[in-house]
Amino acid sequence: MADPMLQVRRLVKQFPVEGTRDVVHAVTEVDLDIRRGETVGLVGESGCGKTTMGRLVLRLIESTSGNVLFDGQDLSTLSGSALRRVRSKMQIIFQNPFASLNPRMSVDEILMRPMRIHLRINGSERSQRVAELLEKVGLRPEHRSRYPHEFSGGQRQRIAIARALAVEPQFLVLDEPTSALDVSVQAQILNLLKRLQREMGLTYLFISHDLSAVRHMSDRIAVMYLGKVVELADAETLFEAPKHPYTRALMSAIPVTNPRLRRERVRLTGDIPSPIRLPSGCAFRTRCPWAEKRCAEQVPTLKDEGGQVSEHLVSCHLVAAGEEPRV
Repeated sequence: MADPMLQVRRLVKQFPVEGTRDVVHAVTEVDLDIRRGETVGLVGESGCGKTTMGRLVLRLIESTSGNVLFDGQDLSTLSGSALRRVRSKMQIIFQNPFASLNPRMSVDEILMRPMRIHLRINGSERSQRVAELLEKVGLRPEHRSRYPHEFSGGQRQRIAIARALAVEPQFLVLDEPTSALDVSVQAQILNLLKRLQREMGLTYLFISHDLSAVRHMSDRIAVMYLGKVVELADAETLFEAPKHPYTRALMSAIPVTNPRLRRERVRLTGDIPSPIRLPSGCAFRTRCPWAEKRCAEQVPTLKDEGGQVSEHLVSCHLVAAGEEPRV
C-alpha cells in the first residue's frame, strides 16, 4: 500500500482558559492517515474537536504537540517560503460562504488573489483561469464582476470552492461545506465536490455532523468524541456494523423513512463532560450504558476491533476483549 498523503501522529491541541491554569482539551493524541484520492469523513457532536482538527492539519492554528506530515514533510518544521509552497497544495472550504468571502472584493478579485501569491503566471493567464474555474463550479463568466452579496448561498459556496481550487491544490479540508445551505442546494454542492474529486484527483477531509452527507461522500469515516477518535472504518462497515457505543448511539438516531421498519434507539444519559476536566479512563464512560469498572481506570486505545486484523479500529475495552454488548 502506498504511503498516505497526510499522516497525523499523536496530535494534541489545548486552549488555555484565560485567568486560570486550566486548559480546554480540544484534540487529544489523534492518529489518522489519509490516502491519496480518498475522502475521510470526520463526524461527532458539536464541540468534539472536528473543526479544530481540520485547522490543525492545515496549520491554520498551531498544535500543542504531535506531528502532521504532508507527503512526508513535517509541517511543524516548515516556515517562510517552504511553508508557502506546501500551503498551495492544501486548502480549506469553510462552513459559511457569506462570512468567508470578502464583501469588498469582486469574484474576479477573490479568485485572482491566491493566484498572485502562489502561482507564477501572468495577468492574462490568471484571467483565463478565473473563467475556467467559474465554468468548472457551474457559474457563468459574467459573474466575475459581481460581489458576494449578489449571489445566493449555494452560488457563494461555489465561489468558495473555486477560490480553493485556484492554486491547484491536492488536498482539501471541507469544514461543514453544506450546513449553511438549503437541503436542495446541499445535494448539488456535494455532487459538485465528488465530480471535482474525480476530475482533479483531489483528496478530502470531510467534516460534518450530517451523517447522510458523510456516508454519501466518504470512503472511510472517523468518529470523534471529546477530542479523540473512538472509531475508524470504511463508510459501509461503520453504518452497517458500528462497534463503539457512541457510534451506535449516533447511528440509532438517524431517522428511518420507512414506517414499517423499526430501529432500536440507543439512548444516552447525562451531559457531555467538560473538555476542561475530562473523566478518567474512557471519556465516554459517563454516558455509556455498558460502562464497567475498568472503563474508569484504563484509557482505551484505538485498535483492531475484537483483536482481528482489519481496518476497523475501535477505542473500547469491551470491543477489544470481544465482549461487545448486544443492542
